[in-house]
Amino acid sequence: MSKTFRLPHQRYSTLKERALHPLSSRKHDELVALRDVSFHVGTGEFFGIVGRNGSGKSTLLKCLAGIYGTDSGSMRIDGRLSPFIELGVGFNPELTARDNVIINAIMLGLSRREARRRFDEIIEFAELQEFVDLKLKNYSSGMSVRLGFSVAVQVDADVLLVDEVLAVGDGAFQLKCFDQFARMRAQGRTILFVTHDMAAIERFCDRAMLLERGEAVSIDTPERVSQLYREINFGRAAVEPAARPGQEVRIGRIWCEDPSGDRLVTATQGDTCRVSMEVEFLRPVRFPVFTVAFRNEVRHTVFTATSVAHPSAGAFAAGDRAIVSFAFENALAQSHYTLTPAVGEYEGEYHLLEQREDVASLIVEASLHSGGVVDLPTRMEVERG
Repeated sequence: MSKTFRLPHQRYSTLKERALHPLSSRKHDELVALRDVSFHVGTGEFFGIVGRNGSGKSTLLKCLAGIYGTDSGSMRIDGRLSPFIELGVGFNPELTARDNVIINAIMLGLSRREARRRFDEIIEFAELQEFVDLKLKNYSSGMSVRLGFSVAVQVDADVLLVDEVLAVGDGAFQLKCFDQFARMRAQGRTILFVTHDMAAIERFCDRAMLLERGEAVSIDTPERVSQLYREINFGRAAVEPAARPGQEVRIGRIWCEDPSGDRLVTATQGDTCRVSMEVEFLRPVRFPVFTVAFRNEVRHTVFTATSVAHPSAGAFAAGDRAIVSFAFENALAQSHYTLTPAVGEYEGEYHLLEQREDVASLIVEASLHSGGVVDLPTRMEVERG
């Protein structure tokens, strides 16, 4: 399948403008959004689609949903399709949430009676009971996301298209969505999932596809596709295994897991977690320093796991590889955290050798909302006078 957009140099909205500039309006550039993309997703498969901004992910989903036509190729979708691919698509901002839910549920294949029967479940999942009769133009982007996703997952579609708009939701709603993904996967639903969150790809997906400049670079296991995605984002082409000139240390995958070794997309406050990263040394390093910084949604570094607090790991020779892990009791407050691993060297003073910004993420769910960035255990005493 291929899709190309024509981008005119100048847009004219009136007949007079077109009459005054009859030739200018014909000039345009062409943007190839998808080039000969071919793939097959089996029934009940959770299929991830990743790529940098502008790689063609959203265009692909819109073609599958019938929003865009294609220039060449063909598509076959077996079963009812439910798209959730862009914030606000299908909603009328002048109507209330109640009306929008009924209209969209009917458009996605439910009967009017069935749409009304499921209305309460949709609103309850979206947690918008107090705003049912409010017009959507007065909703925040997060409220609109919750409403749209709730409708999409309640229509019992055979195939669900989910774009990265879930990133607009808060941490608690993302956790709820991931739980819903787990249930739908257990039910055998077919899901195409676009995201920049490689931890979610590795946790949920059976296979994944990497798009780069409109072409399918790789269709492989989630782990391999995630690694290629990180390499492309890090400035190296996926086909170039060699390190960049002057690179001294290479940081590979980074992930969080529970004590049993299961990968974590979400973690509960108070549980024991472990963050791990793969490291390859391209030259000898006698006194390495390993760190992983956790940043919250407002980009504050809340917590840094560092090897400085532990006995030395010893020297490493060129070509040595290691997996460095830090176990910690999760006292982080509820938020969406990004992880930045780094490797430095201490020889009288500290030198940073390699750092990868925000290459993984972790959502922390907590029952206590204290307003702080961490929730440390406390003891309270009250003495009455």
